Amino acid sequence: MSHGLNIRPDAALDFVSVGALVNRLDPGIIPFRKATEFQIHVSGGEFNCAANLADCFGMQTGIATAMVDYPIGDLIAERVRAMGVKPFYKRFKHDGVRGPNMATVYSDRGHGMRAPVVFYNRSNEAGALLKPGDFDWKAIFSGGVRWFHSGGIFAALSPTTSEVIIEGMQAAKEAGAVVSFDLNYRAKLWNISAARSAPSPCWTAS
Repeated sequence: MSHGLNIRPDAALDFVSVGALVNRLDPGIIPFRKATEFQIHVSGGEFNCAANLADCFGMQTGIATAMVDYPIGDLIAERVRAMGVKPFYKRFKHDGVRGPNMATVYSDRGHGMRAPVVFYNRSNEAGALLKPGDFDWKAIFSGGVRWFHSGGIFAALSPTTSEVIIEGMQAAKEAGAVVSFDLNYRAKLWNISAARSAPSPCWTAS
């Protein structure tokens, strides 16, 4: 086409994203210090796009992501199926104590003049362990893909997650897909990423 996006008319998958899945605990308008129960939501900046396209518009969508084989992972996987999203999982075993874990986000909604509160437990997160080579992109795209997507949340998790995004984008372009990236900036995640990559304070140059 001479103008606009050159989106292929059909493919086995309309949309595929790569990112991390999280379970979000939400006490509603009750502040965390007073909460006695939570609603559990499954989300993820990149996953939400695939989920909404599948649920609202009936599109064939997929998510390439990490999954941990333990009950929280089972809960998240059930919600992915319920939204009609096809999963492409890199699976990790949980050691029963430390992980690796599926990330947890805590977010109350605030009320009146009290602002919403959001904080994370992304310690030893499986999604941050993803690296190039973990997904067989040729197999994922073998039936064709129209659109490939990722974003800044997943890129911030570790040095290797940004490399996974680039790898997926290159494979998607070879498969003839439109490629997009959400410049979603979460300062808390990038601050941790920067601290992790900074040299140790006891290091000295020779």
